[in-house]
Amino acid sequence: MSPFKTSLLAGASLMALPAFAQAQSFVDQFRLAPQQTVSGVYIGAGAGVNLIENSALRSDATLAQGLRNNGIGGRGRAIFEPGYTGVISAGWGFGNGLRVEVEGNFRQNDIDKVSGFNGAGLGNRAGGIQRTYGAMANVLYDFRIPGAPWVVPYIGGGVGYAWRQWDGLSSNSPRGPILSSGIEGGFAYQAIGGAAFPIAAVPGLAVTAEYRYFATDMSDMNTRAVNRNNVGVAGGQLRSANENHSVLVGLRYAFNQPAPPPPPAPVAAVGQPAPARTYLVFFDWDRADLTDRARQIITDAAQNARTVGSTRIEVAGHADRTGTAVYNQRLSVRRGEAVAGELVRHGVARDQISVQGFGFDRPLVPTAMGVREPQNRRVEIVLR
Repeated sequence: MSPFKTSLLAGASLMALPAFAQAQSFVDQFRLAPQQTVSGVYIGAGAGVNLIENSALRSDATLAQGLRNNGIGGRGRAIFEPGYTGVISAGWGFGNGLRVEVEGNFRQNDIDKVSGFNGAGLGNRAGGIQRTYGAMANVLYDFRIPGAPWVVPYIGGGVGYAWRQWDGLSSNSPRGPILSSGIEGGFAYQAIGGAAFPIAAVPGLAVTAEYRYFATDMSDMNTRAVNRNNVGVAGGQLRSANENHSVLVGLRYAFNQPAPPPPPAPVAAVGQPAPARTYLVFFDWDRADLTDRARQIITDAAQNARTVGSTRIEVAGHADRTGTAVYNQRLSVRRGEAVAGELVRHGVARDQISVQGFGFDRPLVPTAMGVREPQNRRVEIVLR
């Protein structure tokens, strides 16, 4: 890869970080359904096939001079066989599709051929292994496909540090082998695209399938050339790129994920009593006072109670999952009492009304602890 292309991709990965932070309006517009959202800590692992692009081999001045003195060119190309890769990761989901994680990865490929060097390596079999060990920091974003809760596509990128190792690279040249080995670390970056397939029976568990482009800085490896009598004729450094294409499948598990909401109640059949009518009154965060919209809904409930001749009105207060259980229990009761008082003001007898508080134990929208969810800050009015 050219230096310009390398700089461009690396810069794009870094520029993506503030772009994710500024995308709140986009997140709100395409907010994930609760069963698709990763909130809190998660772990993941994957394995698959790794392909390395053919790498140009360039000798430094010292090695090139020694090779030329023995009729061997200073440039060649390494051709790799398909190999394998594995990754493990741990991260945090913010509950709105955005995730950050740290990752460790490993890749290994055998070297198939070494060509070039003025024909000294052309078409000849080669031995040796390339291994890459990486530590990365990634930013990813999960997307929602309306009507398809069974798949969650995602994209992302990462930067980090990787160690590239050549173990016994040997070009089987007619003039004698060119031998290279060593390990060198440097800057690494990657682009990620994939999809998660949630397992409905186990909340938080998903199968993943993804593609990764992974590359590192150019590496210099210790290299020497020997003649047919195994006598050294040149020594120095071979420089080459490291560009990988990986396809992986794996598993991801998000801890403390809420169970999916229960299915809706069946519609009453013809001839059965009409179901109870329910009204929902919502509250601002950490508040129990009624908004103008809340008073309008309570007025409608009181008028309908008189119209249908309701004999019992159940008022149930709820809270979202921020704060302690004790505090939210009291807050949910205060919200229920505020609604009951407004019903009485509109002519409903107080002895017809029962008030209960459930804290955050019965969320309308399941969330992780600490997540502010407006639909969970509510009072339910049920006319019996």
